[in-house]
Amino acid sequence: MPNIVLSRIDERLIHGQVGVQWVGFAGANLVLVANDEVAEDEMQQNLMEMVLADGIDVRFWPLQKVIDNIHRAADRQKILLVCRSPSDFLKLVEGGVPVKKINVGNMHFAEGKQQIYKTVSVDSQDAAAFKRLQQLGVECYIQGVPTEESIDLFKLLK
Repeated sequence: MPNIVLSRIDERLIHGQVGVQWVGFAGANLVLVANDEVAEDEMQQNLMEMVLADGIDVRFWPLQKVIDNIHRAADRQKILLVCRSPSDFLKLVEGGVPVKKINVGNMHFAEGKQQIYKTVSVDSQDAAAFKRLQQLGVECYIQGVPTEESIDLFKLLK
């Protein structure tokens, strides 16, 4: 079984909070970005890699590659798995990726979204994905940085 030490939703994927605070807090030595677009975009990958400290490995994989390969991870790999949306995590979980808890970070407000917390806005597709994750037994909690108290996302969803 892969050693996933933290699973996080963050629209920005890897940035200062993830690359410094969450990697250190979780004790991760590998950041796995599961995103179809970024897996094909070297410029975005290079920008994200610059945030990570030396000694932290990073992979940029499409969702299906994560599903197909995550179970081959070595025990020594302490994985921080990051996706942009709850729909991406739902695809991973339904594909057999063993995610039991999801840290919800930044989901920015946009047209058609409802703000449910200061850093989290959802549309109907996001809400449906979160509800399905809940049905599958996945805990989802909002926590921007490790020093903040976590909040049960399901208590905020209407």
